[in-house]
Amino acid sequence: MNNNFLLLTPEFMVTGLAFLVLTLDFFLREDRKHLLGYAAAVGLSIILAVTLIYQWNIEGSLYDGLVVVDGFSLLFKAVFLIMGIVVVLSSVEYVRRNLSYAGEYYGILIFTIVGMMLMAASGELLTAYISLELLSFGLYVLVSFDRYNPKSNEGGTKYILLGAVSSALLLYGISQIYGLLGTTRFDGISETLAAAGSLSPGVVVGLVLIIAGLGFKVAAVPFHMWAPDAYEAAPIPITGYLAVASKAAAFALILRLFTQALMPVADEWQVVLVIMAALTMTLGNLVALAQTNLKRLLAYSSVGHVGYLMMGVAALASVGPDGRVGTQISHLASNGLMLHIVAYGVTNLAAFLAIAAFYNATGRDDIPGLAGAARRSPYLAMVLSVSVLSLAGLPIFAGFVSKFYLFNSAAVQGLLWLAGLAIFTSLISLYYYLQILRQMYIEDPVDGSAIRLPRLTVGLLGVLLVGMVVIGVYPGPLMDAIQHASDALTSSFGFRVVAQVPIN
Repeated sequence: MNNNFLLLTPEFMVTGLAFLVLTLDFFLREDRKHLLGYAAAVGLSIILAVTLIYQWNIEGSLYDGLVVVDGFSLLFKAVFLIMGIVVVLSSVEYVRRNLSYAGEYYGILIFTIVGMMLMAASGELLTAYISLELLSFGLYVLVSFDRYNPKSNEGGTKYILLGAVSSALLLYGISQIYGLLGTTRFDGISETLAAAGSLSPGVVVGLVLIIAGLGFKVAAVPFHMWAPDAYEAAPIPITGYLAVASKAAAFALILRLFTQALMPVADEWQVVLVIMAALTMTLGNLVALAQTNLKRLLAYSSVGHVGYLMMGVAALASVGPDGRVGTQISHLASNGLMLHIVAYGVTNLAAFLAIAAFYNATGRDDIPGLAGAARRSPYLAMVLSVSVLSLAGLPIFAGFVSKFYLFNSAAVQGLLWLAGLAIFTSLISLYYYLQILRQMYIEDPVDGSAIRLPRLTVGLLGVLLVGMVVIGVYPGPLMDAIQHASDALTSSFGFRVVAQVPIN
């Protein structure tokens, strides 16, 4: 077997950067540890450039399809690296003020990026599982990184315990699939399922366990119970990272799994995902109405957005009355899903960076703590306002365009009622987002002093603000890149029924 390990150059470089940051930590004085954040950001920027230049229009695989390099994996690698740069730079001021052990913080953060990149490139269940656990272990540590904070310890413990349960479910589901189908490769699973006339109970159990395990990882209802405590417990930049990057990685894996492995039995799993999507978007937005802590509010908002993304996964296939699976317009759902991941990522990172800036200045992360923020820092209040309006899906912002694409794809695939429910729950979300705006622009500030922002924070907020507006007004170039990734993803849709053989 001839394997070109140069295909893994980006992953090797990110791993090397993590070890470099940990090594530099030994040689820097305590008052200069913040330089590690800049070094990590520069390193990730170089790796991003190398990845785009080297892997542009390159397709290949390692170990007969265990790791796949194509347009889909390239898009998500670029997204993960950009998100990593933003989160690292967002963390510089927060870590300098509130946390110790900066080297370990940035090193673990970079290792999680390796896990996410491998998740997007996985073409086999065990490879995907190992990559997911590499990401999860790093997140367990980062959530509980503020070890002298009781909330951080509690939230991290809950996250670890429930994460272990979800990993067990996922691994047992993989063992079921391997034991009954004889393969864990996505293309092999697809061929075996396409050749079968019906699914045995054992395969159904395996699929249910895999869906449940992945549901835990993305905080889909009813597997969302860890999210509010973990979000509230984590350092604010890591809360944003949890809400954005980890979900983007999980849905990259879910997209490849459901399109390249499970599409022949879409009639079996679509109804499960439709029910989970409806429950997730409804419960997430309803419970968010009662929150007073900003991080918990955005946690439940994140749960609601997971419901929208799961609706996109359910819309990857249309199932006719005769049970025939149609994939002719599946690219609409995959395009909408990927666009929403990017738009939601830009928007949520801007929101959490603004909240981190408020926290650094006031020490508060509750909604009343934003009272009079528009008078104390008009720029900061404007960015946070645009972020929440984009999350709500209002026009000219990124969230509107991405929701339009996503909801439209579900409607076209016959899930019109689910798209209607998504629109209704988006209207519900507008209420609690407007509560944030009311505090900032109507309520009187407790402390009238101006909030001074570091130049780095001002620049990052400006870039994210421009990103939200540009995606909302002119998404064409981004959609071209997404279409390229979608073409690589859906190239495996040409399955056919070889024989009517039951799977035993």
